[in-house]
This record gives sequence, C-alpha cells and structure tokens, in this order.
Amino acid sequence: MLNLLIFGPPGAGKGTQALKIAEKFKLIHISTGDLLRAEVAAGTELGKAAKNLMDNGILVSDDIVVGMIDAKISNNPSANGFIFDGFPRTLPQAEALDNLLSNRGLSITVTLSLEVDEEELYKRISLRGKMSGRADDQDKNTFLKRMQVYTTETSPLKDYYKKKGVLVSINGIGEIDDIFNSLCKEIPA
Repeated sequence: MLNLLIFGPPGAGKGTQALKIAEKFKLIHISTGDLLRAEVAAGTELGKAAKNLMDNGILVSDDIVVGMIDAKISNNPSANGFIFDGFPRTLPQAEALDNLLSNRGLSITVTLSLEVDEEELYKRISLRGKMSGRADDQDKNTFLKRMQVYTTETSPLKDYYKKKGVLVSINGIGEIDDIFNSLCKEIPA
C-alpha cells in the first residue's frame, strides 16, 4: 500500500498536487482542511469550533483531527493507499499518524516536501482568497500568523521525516504540471 504525505507551508500547492497525485496513483486524498470545512458547512458543533479557530489561523486540536483521519482510513479498507494533505502539522500529530498506521501494519512510504519562498506563498494565498472569497486567505495578518505557526510547529517535521529516511524536497515554484512531474518521479511505482 502506498501512503504519501505532502508537506509544505501554506500556499505551497499541497492541495493542488495532492489531488493530481491521488488521481494518478488511485489513492484516497485525506485533507484535514477539507474534512474540517465539511464539518463547518454542515454546521456541526465541531464545525463551529473549527471555524472560529481557522478564521484566526489557529490549529484545531490533535484529538479531533486524528479521530477524523482514523475514521476516513477505516471507511476505506480496500484503498490502494492514502495521500495526507495538510497533516501532520506537529510532532505529536506525526507520532499519532505513525501509531495509527502502525496499528494497521502500515507506514508512510514517502514525504514530499514542497519548497516555496514566503513572497510567492503570500501571492498565491491572497490570489486564492480573492478567487474563493475566503476571508482568512485575504488577510495579511492571518497569513503571517499561519507562517509563524508553520515555522515553529510544522517545519521541524522535515527533520523527523528525514531521520526516518522518507523525506524528499521538491522545488514548488514553477508550472503546476512541471512540479507534478517532479513529484511523481519520487513516488515508488
């Protein structure tokens, strides 16, 4: 089973590339952002709490996120594999994902790290906000807060996956298809 993790700062193109990879390799795409937005759209208590946190650039608790991922994996027992998009974001989440997969006899096959500079990231996020109408993507302070959270809590995961021997860094600037082709070269067939 092929289990991929796509990693990078906000606006690096994780979602775009994860969808393309999921289609090509017939994987289940697990985006914590999509799972949370579905809860927000449904108006659940979890969704209301998550919306407040997301609107302020704050991460949702690990227990909630891990529980949603566990349910998604359990609901797809015959999957060829999974691509995790936007998760894990912290060392405890990475350890929780490892435990969750290990309990099923699985592990992360490769972690694809998209490398993009901060100026390009802000251009992408603000454009996405204008196109989608997402207020959180149009606010510079929210972007800066997300980058601070990424730098302090998420970027250390590069060392975690490097030590496991599953980290591959890819230049995330350029044409979408060129980046996709670079990513595909790093995924075992």
